[in-house]
Amino acid sequence: MTQTLPQPLAPHQLYRVCDPDSLSFTTTAELADSDAPIGQDRAVEAIRFAIGMRHRGFNLFALGPEGTGRRSLVMQYLTQAAARQPVPDDWVYVHDFGDGHRPRVLRLPAGRAQPFKKDMEWLVEELAAALPAGFEAEEYRAKKQVLEQEFKERQEEAFGTVGTEASEKGVALIRTPVGLALAPTRDGEVLSPDEFKQLPEEEQARFKAEMEALQEKLETTIKQVPYWEREARSKLRELEQEVVAFAISHLMDELKDRYADLPEVLEYLEAVAEDIADNVGDFLESDDEDEDHSKPRRRPGGEGAIRRYRVNVLVNNADQGGAPVIYEDHPTQPNLIGRVEHFAHYGTLITDFNLIKGGSLHRANGGYLVLDAHKLLMNPFAWEDLKRALKAREVRIESPGQSTGLMSTVSIEPQPIPLDVKVVLIGDPMLYYLLSHHDPEFAELFKVSADFDWRMDRDETAVMGLARSVATLTRKEGLRPLDRSGVARVVEHASRQVEDSEKLSTHMASLADLVRESDYWAGRTGAAVVTAAHVQQAIDASTYRQDRVREHVQEEIRRGIVHIDTESAVVGQINGLAVLELGRFSFGRPSRITARVALGKGDVVDIEREVDLGGPLHGKGVLILTSFLAGRFGQNWPLSLEARLVFEQSYGGVDGDSASSTELYALLSALADLPIRQSLAVTGSVDQNGTVQAIGGVNEKIEGFFDLCAARGLTGSQGVLIPATNVAHLMLRHDVVEACRQGRFAVYPVHTVDQGIELLTGTPAGQRDERGEYPAGSVNRRVQARLATFHRRLDLAQSGALSGGRETRGGR
Repeated sequence: MTQTLPQPLAPHQLYRVCDPDSLSFTTTAELADSDAPIGQDRAVEAIRFAIGMRHRGFNLFALGPEGTGRRSLVMQYLTQAAARQPVPDDWVYVHDFGDGHRPRVLRLPAGRAQPFKKDMEWLVEELAAALPAGFEAEEYRAKKQVLEQEFKERQEEAFGTVGTEASEKGVALIRTPVGLALAPTRDGEVLSPDEFKQLPEEEQARFKAEMEALQEKLETTIKQVPYWEREARSKLRELEQEVVAFAISHLMDELKDRYADLPEVLEYLEAVAEDIADNVGDFLESDDEDEDHSKPRRRPGGEGAIRRYRVNVLVNNADQGGAPVIYEDHPTQPNLIGRVEHFAHYGTLITDFNLIKGGSLHRANGGYLVLDAHKLLMNPFAWEDLKRALKAREVRIESPGQSTGLMSTVSIEPQPIPLDVKVVLIGDPMLYYLLSHHDPEFAELFKVSADFDWRMDRDETAVMGLARSVATLTRKEGLRPLDRSGVARVVEHASRQVEDSEKLSTHMASLADLVRESDYWAGRTGAAVVTAAHVQQAIDASTYRQDRVREHVQEEIRRGIVHIDTESAVVGQINGLAVLELGRFSFGRPSRITARVALGKGDVVDIEREVDLGGPLHGKGVLILTSFLAGRFGQNWPLSLEARLVFEQSYGGVDGDSASSTELYALLSALADLPIRQSLAVTGSVDQNGTVQAIGGVNEKIEGFFDLCAARGLTGSQGVLIPATNVAHLMLRHDVVEACRQGRFAVYPVHTVDQGIELLTGTPAGQRDERGEYPAGSVNRRVQARLATFHRRLDLAQSGALSGGRETRGGR
């Protein structure tokens, strides 16, 4: 059976045209706006499922390449769902009068947090006026004066009794700088110590006995004074509380009426009223000159103390029309879970509940939080604290320094807030799979994945969907509409982006940029509508801005600095094709691959691999072609060759198996001693059976060799061999397609190595007959014969060495 020689591909196989006449509009201005996603049915279904699942752990990870519209699509569906959901409650922090270091959190219906804050500010302002007025009232002053007078009279009466008894016994009660004292008298005059010593001893003894008895009564009376003072202060405090109660009762009653439906707020207001009564001095002006102390004494730091009656609004949903949808662009740990700020006070950092700041988890509570997965993982503590919040279903504000014990400032421990939020992470597929593999908690918390595809089928529905997306973009951004030819060229470029004539790219970001750039070039020419020529100009201009390196590579080949032959025929030498990627720009680069064979032990040496320039995939390809040789030519005797393969003038790493068929052709050429046409270049991998397999970057590889041939002059004999399975991926440049149409260049689809070697050498590959022999003169027959010669020579050499060894031993 003979191999069918591949024929050059027809122009329509090299580029799938989108016929403008097949589009049912004249310009995109006729098309209605559409925000419906195209080509992402699987991802849309996952998003809807995640939104609908309210159970624990069904958070969403949207994975896919950047630019496929992951974030915009997620935000679109979340916003639609959130609009149908109730507005979540407001959250505020207030002072806990029982434990000042643990601020209390209050939950209020949506829109009532801010009014509550203003009501408390109003209360403090009213108290600042009402309380001083109450303590300045005549009634309070009169009652206080009565209490003070009662205490004074009681004290005077007690000491007066002692003084009267002392006077009856000739003893005086006198006041000294250190207090009250007893002294003997005569004729109403207090005796000096010397005068007392001159008295008879009996009289001195009498005075001493009477003074001792009076001293006991005096001390008893003095001990009663503190009790009387406490009693007086208690009565005064009761009076002050009566004044406070009277001053604030109507104010508190008004507030309680407003918040009668909120038991937690009523409980807090009761605590406020009690604290105000206990600390009324905080609301009064300093009165150092008021000697009669007619008002309660102001405590130090009173103005700062009034801060405890304020309300810190953490979440205010007054303006929400549904559940919140929050995108956190900078997901640091404080931005996620909140923070407690501090201020300097006498060289020390201190804080209170007013300095508690909410995070995006607080703002998204009751709704949806969208995060960039890569940014989240790049911020210390953010990922772990997010997982902790989702698992505990509460947000606990705690700084990293506080949690690790590194913070020594005075801080607080706010009560945690219950959490009900759906979190959406957006990231690359590799990040999703790494988290799934290395983080056991990830699968528990993010049970839904929305897998965004990077391509979609090129059918009528997708084409029209793309056209409507273009129409929506042009109207939204004020761009010129595209006519049918312009849309058709965008469709063709979308196929080129995914290297598949039967698919379209879903990378909407790059397609949108193409539309914007096309609008720019249309504006340069004063056109009212963007046509295919403007789109092509935008593509060409984008390529020109990025292809400096490609031009330099081509120039080095044209000048002979890098040797690539495109005319002669050489044994063991072939033109391979590789793709270089520089950012988003990629281009094909021809490479010269050579093979040398000699007598050996069946080794095929990959020089790139030996010097650590070849990657594992390239090494795998070399091992596969070694297996092919052994399977085809090593059935009757072992391979007795040593072959060496190398990419000539290659100074960087080589990886991938797309050159394995190319290397096999060079090796077969060297073994058969048949020259290979250098006007042809080759790409494609090979399996152990000699089947040529598809590779990536086929368009760039063909165009890279075409550019070199075109620069040297197209002769009609030049072309590229590609795997037949890559034909569906062809979306070549127009100049390449035109050259093929004119017969000046060719692209050959190859199914097997035998087809390829026949094209390259012009010699039939040859098929085995019933006896297992290849036809005389065929490539396979020449290879088989060469390997048989190697085997015989090796066998003879080994036999001679063994014979010589026996003679030597015998001579000894």
